[in-house]
Amino acid sequence: PPAHSHSDWIGPPDKHSNLRPIIFYVPPDESALERRLREARQEAQASNQRFWARHNRAFRQEKEEFIYSRLKAKGLELRDESGQKATLNAEEMADFYKDFLSKNFKKHLQYNRDWYKHNFRITFLMGQVALVRALRWLRRRKKNVQQ
Repeated sequence: PPAHSHSDWIGPPDKHSNLRPIIFYVPPDESALERRLREARQEAQASNQRFWARHNRAFRQEKEEFIYSRLKAKGLELRDESGQKATLNAEEMADFYKDFLSKNFKKHLQYNRDWYKHNFRITFLMGQVALVRALRWLRRRKKNVQQ
């Protein structure tokens, strides 16, 4: 982002995780509480990036292996006569998706727990930052009224 920017910047989707990375704006007068909030958001983003990159890599690999094994069982090659990639029908792929989700149920459950922990922490810190800012604004307003 340009040096004069005063907001977060969101990038294009990551090729591994499919998540859009965020470059967080760091204000020059960032308080310790605001820094904790930004770092919690960065930690949550990094955790999500790692999980989905690993998940998507495993998904693609297992999907290719599944397709290869099913085609091989049918006596077919990975490419048909015209050079096109051979595919399976929706019903066969549904078997793969169901199996993949079942196999990864515990990983998804743990990811959801971690996601909620990150978000509760972020929400709590956001509330604290909002309260501090509101009190600061009220003090300034009160000071201006008294003058």
